[in-house]
Amino acid sequence: MAIKAGELRHRVTVQSFVSGGRDDDGFDLPSEWIDYKKIWAKITPLSTKDLLSAQAADSEITARMKVRYRTGLDIDTTMRVIWKGRVFAIDSQGLDDSDTGVEYTTFNLGGGVEQFKG
Repeated sequence: MAIKAGELRHRVTVQSFVSGGRDDDGFDLPSEWIDYKKIWAKITPLSTKDLLSAQAADSEITARMKVRYRTGLDIDTTMRVIWKGRVFAIDSQGLDDSDTGVEYTTFNLGGGVEQFKG
């Protein structure tokens, strides 16, 4: 069963962290988050029951993000997701769908800003 376009109704920004380094004159460059891609996704906050189970297991996962299948590993756990002004850490590598493995990818998201660099 293919993923329906209407299911991916949330526009999210995936950001990657760029460490500063030094410019040609030896001055420090700032470290910052830069926009990597804007993609359509389905963000599903965990239910209260799932959230309590995750907290009991010492997990910080607060939501799941479902996107169309992506070839390669272009989105990973060093990145973060911005949705509706909220910042989420990507807490897992992409998990492919169980039917064909090439329809959609699901990522677990955490909400703790303290997890981020900078």
